[in-house]
Amino acid sequence: MTDIQIFDNAALHRFELTEDEEIAFLLYSRSGNSIRLIHTEVPEALRGRGVGSTLVGGVLGKAQDQKLTVIPLCPFVVEYLKSHPEFYPIIDPVYLRRIQAQ
Repeated sequence: MTDIQIFDNAALHRFELTEDEEIAFLLYSRSGNSIRLIHTEVPEALRGRGVGSTLVGGVLGKAQDQKLTVIPLCPFVVEYLKSHPEFYPIIDPVYLRRIQAQ
């Protein structure tokens, strides 16, 4: 995967990553300065290639750049965060404690 671009499809409330004409997406909802990451979906054809991790990492990077507080509701996002403490400063403290306790 080269030249990765993550598109914010605001009309559908999801971030999208297109690879090989397939779309992986991460559903979200925004409220003020926070963003809830709700569900990650990766098509079968893209699984096992790191697409989901690339998508989640890119979305967290965008949230960081926009100074948003992240509320990780998606289990895939939670698992990603366990291995990426560099994003802990932007995670809502209640959810961060839950991640760290697991």
